[in-house]
Amino acid sequence: MKIFKYLKKRDMLMVVFCIGLVVLQVWLELTMPDYTKKLTEAVSAQRADMDTVYENGGKMLLCAVGSMIGAFVCGLFGAKIAGNFARTLRRELFYKVQSFSDREINYFTTPSLITRTTNDVVQQQTLIAMGLMMLIKAPITAIWAIGKISNSSVSWTSAVAICVVVILVTIGTLVGICYPRFKEIQRLTDSLNDVTRENLTGVRVVRAFNAEEYQQDKFGRVNEKITKNHLFTSRTMGLMMPIMTTAMSGLTLAIYWIGAYLIEEAPGMEKAVRMGEMMAFTQYALQVVIAFMMLVMIFVILPRAMVSAKRINEVLDADSSINFGNCPDEQAEGEKQGGSVEFKNVSFTYNEGSKDYCLKDLNFKIEPGETFAIIGATGSGKTSLVNLLPRFYDVSAGELLIDGRNIKEYSEQGLEKKISIAPQRAVLFAGNVGQNISYGSGDDTESEEFKKKAEKAVEIANADFVLNGPFGFKAEVAQGGTNYSGGQKQRLSIARAVYKDAEIYIFDDTFSALDYKTDMLVRKAIREEMGKKTVIIVAQRIGTIKNADKILVLHEGSIAGMGKHEELLENCEIYREIALSQLSEEELKGAV
Repeated sequence: MKIFKYLKKRDMLMVVFCIGLVVLQVWLELTMPDYTKKLTEAVSAQRADMDTVYENGGKMLLCAVGSMIGAFVCGLFGAKIAGNFARTLRRELFYKVQSFSDREINYFTTPSLITRTTNDVVQQQTLIAMGLMMLIKAPITAIWAIGKISNSSVSWTSAVAICVVVILVTIGTLVGICYPRFKEIQRLTDSLNDVTRENLTGVRVVRAFNAEEYQQDKFGRVNEKITKNHLFTSRTMGLMMPIMTTAMSGLTLAIYWIGAYLIEEAPGMEKAVRMGEMMAFTQYALQVVIAFMMLVMIFVILPRAMVSAKRINEVLDADSSINFGNCPDEQAEGEKQGGSVEFKNVSFTYNEGSKDYCLKDLNFKIEPGETFAIIGATGSGKTSLVNLLPRFYDVSAGELLIDGRNIKEYSEQGLEKKISIAPQRAVLFAGNVGQNISYGSGDDTESEEFKKKAEKAVEIANADFVLNGPFGFKAEVAQGGTNYSGGQKQRLSIARAVYKDAEIYIFDDTFSALDYKTDMLVRKAIREEMGKKTVIIVAQRIGTIKNADKILVLHEGSIAGMGKHEELLENCEIYREIALSQLSEEELKGAV
């Protein structure tokens, strides 16, 4: 029930209107047996004429047509409510996931979030579209029909009660058996999504290593598990309908059997009355059974929808570990030049509450306008360090200051204005080059101002293939930038970072796919064009960081050394080892 709080007021009004239509529909359906009773009594008493037949038959026809119109309108409104509800859930899930830090994304996992936003939402939509009206109609019909037959023969009423008990026990047992399997199906759907996504994104590697058969086996194992669960639940829930049909047929037989005795024992003209009561009771009893059959259809859908609702609520109820302050960037404008960064006793771990820190007791300061480089062995914590600045993660201990203010005090917009980042993995979005370069700015890519600014960014990134290409900024970009090489994607990622007017620029190993000449040209352009900006470069190449104002050497999450290139060669053994693994003594002394 918790998930229905996301129904809009307009949809709730439609639900109320549908409830009114359902009540009218049930009244019409339960009124028809009254006319059947009158007609049967007249025929049994041999006093029926065509006027009586036309009168009662006509009223029955009107009731049937009215019920049909009500059902049709309810169906239309149900589909509308379901569509609106699914749209709302998808929107809420999308916005919620956007607010998550990397910690929450890793907790839920990407495949699971995709499944929850698609498959699980479809389960809710199906429940409302197919089940909402039945869920309302079934209890109303059952209670109303039972009320109508409660004053009839005890024998007839007992037969209906026994039938209802059989149905309830069957439903409860089968749902209890299948509910754990439905939970397993949703979990396996996540795994199926994971394997499929992995296979599609890594298709080149799969082919390169001739691992098609291995991937097929991997997919087949997950697919086999989910298929077995589906077959088990389908077969188990499939038992409901035969049991319901048997119960309905048995109830009809019991009513006629009991009725035969009651009619035989009735005196004279009472026989006709008993006959009419039996026909009316049969219809009422069948309405009760049909109501429970509708509940059966609901219970086929409901268990899986309940599991999906719980999974959706887990995402919607999750709180982001990143809470922004209310300090906008404008409050820091009193300083002459922004862009200072200071780490005070900063430690960080990916496992919340753990003392197994991947960054330990970092203390250093980056002055405004400095080019600050970070180097270290693979896994030393370079990317983890720079991920703290845009608050992809929060520090586990200590303080991180930007322009003398704790980073947690900034509003999301205030922090976003200060920092521009080119991430380690160059990500491009479907569209065109212009849209990717101006991503997030909202600038009109057709304007002259954009073209002038974008051309400058492209020149700095040495992405000459954009300006020299036949389509320029309108060149198509496939999803993930698959129609560009690694070096081209990195240069577009650098251009996107440079395009944004910020105080702090972070280049997280974004030169790794560039050749040495392009690397040198990009660094030279950044140094010349962005001299007054704070630039943080994470790199593996000594040549990329040699001319930085300050170089930080990380080793197993701790600071192994910090200073200029020449100082580190003299004082830091780890830096010297890295340098000598790439360049000779003569090259280290020369300009790069």
